[in-house]
Amino acid sequence: MLLRGVLLALQALQLSGALDLPAGSCAFEESTCSFDSVLAFLPWILNEEGHYIYVDTSFGKQGEKAVLLSSDLQAEEWSCLRLVYQITTSSESLSDPSQLNLYMRFEDESFDRLLWSAKEPSDSWLIASLDLQNSSKKFKILIEGVLGQGNTASIALFEIKMTTGYCIECDFEENHLCGFVNRWNPNVNWFVGGGSIRNVHSILPQDHTFKSELGHYMYVDSVYVKHFQEVAQLISPLTTAPMAGCLSFYYQIQQGNDNVFSLYTRDVAGLYEEIWKADRPGNAAWNLAEVEFNAPYPMEVIFEVAFNGPKGGYVALDDISFSPVHCQNQTELLFSVVEASCNFEQDLCNFYQDKEGPGWTRVKVKPNMYRAGDHTTGLGYYLLANTKFTSQPGYIGRLYGPSLPGNLQYCLRFHYAIYGFLKMSDTLAVYIFEENHVVQEKIWSVLESPRGVWMQAEITFKKPMPTKVVFMSLCKSFWDCGLVALDDITIQLGSCSSSEKLPPPPGECTFEQDECTFTQEKRNRSSWHRRRGETPTSYTGPKGDHTTGVGYYMYIEASHMVYGQKARLLSRPLRGVSGKHCLTFFYHMYGGGTGLLNVYLKNEEDSEESLLWRRRGEQSISWLRALIEYSCERQHQIIFEAIRGVSIRSDIAIDDIKFQAGPCGEMEDTTQQSSGHSEDLNEIEY
Repeated sequence: MLLRGVLLALQALQLSGALDLPAGSCAFEESTCSFDSVLAFLPWILNEEGHYIYVDTSFGKQGEKAVLLSSDLQAEEWSCLRLVYQITTSSESLSDPSQLNLYMRFEDESFDRLLWSAKEPSDSWLIASLDLQNSSKKFKILIEGVLGQGNTASIALFEIKMTTGYCIECDFEENHLCGFVNRWNPNVNWFVGGGSIRNVHSILPQDHTFKSELGHYMYVDSVYVKHFQEVAQLISPLTTAPMAGCLSFYYQIQQGNDNVFSLYTRDVAGLYEEIWKADRPGNAAWNLAEVEFNAPYPMEVIFEVAFNGPKGGYVALDDISFSPVHCQNQTELLFSVVEASCNFEQDLCNFYQDKEGPGWTRVKVKPNMYRAGDHTTGLGYYLLANTKFTSQPGYIGRLYGPSLPGNLQYCLRFHYAIYGFLKMSDTLAVYIFEENHVVQEKIWSVLESPRGVWMQAEITFKKPMPTKVVFMSLCKSFWDCGLVALDDITIQLGSCSSSEKLPPPPGECTFEQDECTFTQEKRNRSSWHRRRGETPTSYTGPKGDHTTGVGYYMYIEASHMVYGQKARLLSRPLRGVSGKHCLTFFYHMYGGGTGLLNVYLKNEEDSEESLLWRRRGEQSISWLRALIEYSCERQHQIIFEAIRGVSIRSDIAIDDIKFQAGPCGEMEDTTQQSSGHSEDLNEIEY
């Protein structure tokens, strides 16, 4: 099904012979090396002439999958995994193309970790580059091809290669160019230099790697430039793991010519940042550049040359490398996600208040039917503003966060709830203060919000100078004052929207997009339903979901069921592994007639079900967190079973399910809390 011309081209582009490939690699010349097709799915077919494996619609139908599994691997040093692949489809089936997924399967986890996914069809091979952080844990690589629509749908793998090092490193000696790509421009582009390539318009240097005319490098030449500010860009693979250190490369610029050679980073939102520029032409030899490079979230490195005319000369580039050690005369920019975040379970963490008096009070609400608990567990601590100043017009309470280094992009997330205000606008606002507290900028404020519901806010910001985040609660007048609650503040590097472009965490489901991999024994009016907002029956069910306050959750509608009727939600089959596992989820059981919520473990071999956890009757008006620690070395499923109670006021809901390897440990609920900032707060129990 693949064109013969493509195959001939690929023979020239094979990275190396099969015997030379390291563990976790295969060129599919004569076999699948240490990779095997999983028998429960379609087989991957080795092409008769070698060079690639494939699966297509002549062996399977739409929706069927082929799975390729490696032998046990280990990446004790940082490694780069490259995959050369092709997805083909007919033009009429572009709406539902085939998909190629790559997972890591760790020996102690029931879920596979999705590292990468692609479904864009192409007429030629494409390269995916994935950074693998060093780890002592053994793992396997799992490659899944899912057939799409059409009679000509196919997926082909030409090579898998796992090597020690970083994916942004390259000496340009191999035909795949380490996944670097040229952004095509009609007049000026990056080309491969060296070897048998010659250009009569400029005297190109020898390469730096071998210092030979036979070695290769990248270059861009101004000879075809027709306009001022013609730009050529060479774009690296996207980083897929956090990294920080020194990025170095060798370059050569033809002396006395009018060009600008710059280095940029670009994140998944398309935001550019210049991190280096050549300030002088340099000498006729190769010049070393060292650049401090910080990629806490996915980004590309872009080598850009801008010419002002056809006499701009050339720029050559070679031997890009990276070291986790910072460049000479550079100090590490310290930032800790943990230190900048707080759930207020123990104390105020690194947050503090104005000296003139505390306006935010750390409180804990005993479970009851009338006031919501905290967002973290439903039973813990959160901050409450204006508890003592509801009759003081114009009162302002300020909560300061820790200092954040400048020139980094941050994502601030937090949960808040509003009670009692007639006019909600500006009752809670977030400001950015520069370190000297002179310049302040409002970056967010409440407009309208459901009262008494924990809502999530997220803000992306970036400032050149060190800053602090300040939460400000305003009590406008005696007649319009209420309570503002705050919990679960997190600050992470990168854009808040960047997480939307990342693969979902394994074993987690928030029900925001769909029901994930959960299934039901039957679907009717009495089964589990996915919903947002309040449930139809009054005095039962949640007002909003746990994740964001305006998202989705799963629940049973008691008015559609009879007393004792069951609804069962089943996880997909989970791989049995040794050791303990921790299952966490949030549940909502509010209503005078509430029934039962059970969690079972079902063994796949004998279908035996064992009860792991149970709650009976009304529990709280809040979402409460459940922690279940269990062990199972055989394939199994987890079942959430809700049983309707004696009245229609017995809706039961669940949200934010998460499976994790290892014991629950530090995640356990803490009933006795201590304060590290007792001078800044008063602890109150309602």
